[in-house]
Amino acid sequence: MDVKKILKHVDHTLLKQTATWEDIKQICDDGIKYGCASVCIPQTYVNHAAHYVAEQQHYGFGQLPICTVIGFPNGYTPSGIKCMEAESAVADGATEIDMVINLGWVKEGQYDKILQEINSVKISCHGNILKVIIETCLLTDEEKIKLCEVVSNSHADYIKTSTGFAGGGATREDVALMAAHMTNGKKIKAAGGIASLQDAEDFLKLGADRLGTSRIVKAVKELEAKGEL
Repeated sequence: MDVKKILKHVDHTLLKQTATWEDIKQICDDGIKYGCASVCIPQTYVNHAAHYVAEQQHYGFGQLPICTVIGFPNGYTPSGIKCMEAESAVADGATEIDMVINLGWVKEGQYDKILQEINSVKISCHGNILKVIIETCLLTDEEKIKLCEVVSNSHADYIKTSTGFAGGGATREDVALMAAHMTNGKKIKAAGGIASLQDAEDFLKLGADRLGTSRIVKAVKELEAKGEL
């Protein structure tokens, strides 16, 4: 698969707790340069990043959507707070929101509450993209399939495998499972552990539409440095 095509599916991500503005600025520069789908960054940097990207666009550089995370990484923030987080992020310039569901509700089988929360957050996104993180490494296959049904029936736009903070990331098996059970035109985002261009290509071929990763751009830079691109 062409490298440029892969990069168009990458949410270039930096969510480590110690991220500084200089780190975020570099992520934005790389996202613009390599034509990424978005940059996924901590919410506190959204407004600064949105203004920075708009300034770069004014100077003739490409567009770059700003994505952020809410209820992150554990998912047990009250629904009303998640809605407030989404409202705030969108007001600051985010056009994509990745939310973490309440995994305790999954274990209790409270899927109606999960659906209600997703739809409430979607309202707070004001028409912007919503991705629902289900944290696959903490779920049984039966729970994953049920959540595919919930997200398919919700107003969200994507189901997403992982935060990357729970001890496991996307697997080929999970993305294939999602691809077999998602309906209503909902898309799939694989995130966590996507380390190489081969990983990226595999996940896209299995049915993922977005890839949450910090390492694909790094891999491309390394190939450029070797003169292989």
